[in-house]
Amino acid sequence: MALTVLIVEDEADFSAIVALNLTRAGFATIVAKNGEAGIEAAHARHPDLILLDLMLPDVQGTEVVRRLKADASTRSIPIIMATARGEEIDRIVGFELGVDDYVVKPFSMREMVLRINAVLRRGSGLAPTGDEPSYTSGPLFIDGPAHRVFLDGREVELTALEFRLLVALVVNRGRVLTREVLLERVWGMQADIETRTVDTMTKRLRDKLGTMGRFVETVRGVGYRFAEGQRDA
Repeated sequence: MALTVLIVEDEADFSAIVALNLTRAGFATIVAKNGEAGIEAAHARHPDLILLDLMLPDVQGTEVVRRLKADASTRSIPIIMATARGEEIDRIVGFELGVDDYVVKPFSMREMVLRINAVLRRGSGLAPTGDEPSYTSGPLFIDGPAHRVFLDGREVELTALEFRLLVALVVNRGRVLTREVLLERVWGMQADIETRTVDTMTKRLRDKLGTMGRFVETVRGVGYRFAEGQRDA
């Protein structure tokens, strides 16, 4: 059975083009013309993924995400936010709310299909299996089996993607991971997709880690690494 993508988009011509290309790629599609219709369709049809426009005529895309993530019946549906607004703050807000990916219009249909496949592939493996290892780095403790992170004994609230990014960096402590490698290991995307997703998510992760954020180092022009040694505060 074909996987279903719910397209929440008020521009009829654009949604028709996206739906056509997704159908050709083997997906079933549902189109909702505004936020309220999108929320209703998500509850009624339980799609495998939602492609959500940020700027909608009735309810902002961020509010749609909040309402879907607050409901247990729709919380686990992956969401890709598509918008003409590409400011960093928009991506940060989207990721903070639980969006799985963020793409700026105009985008190629090939890229969109790749992103959808990557999110769906990654989503099938996000749930804890109970056998993930745990890691300790100074005051930072990563509880692998529970998918939880603690700093000085206090839990740090991370999204599933932020958790995967932190683990990838800590496991390879002292080694530089390029953005392309992180895209493949954390997001499940191929390296030929140009995106600032890694930079945005890394910045957000640093902020959440507080004093430990300094250990997530930027290697200019290459990527990121988790510092091998501890520094004095």
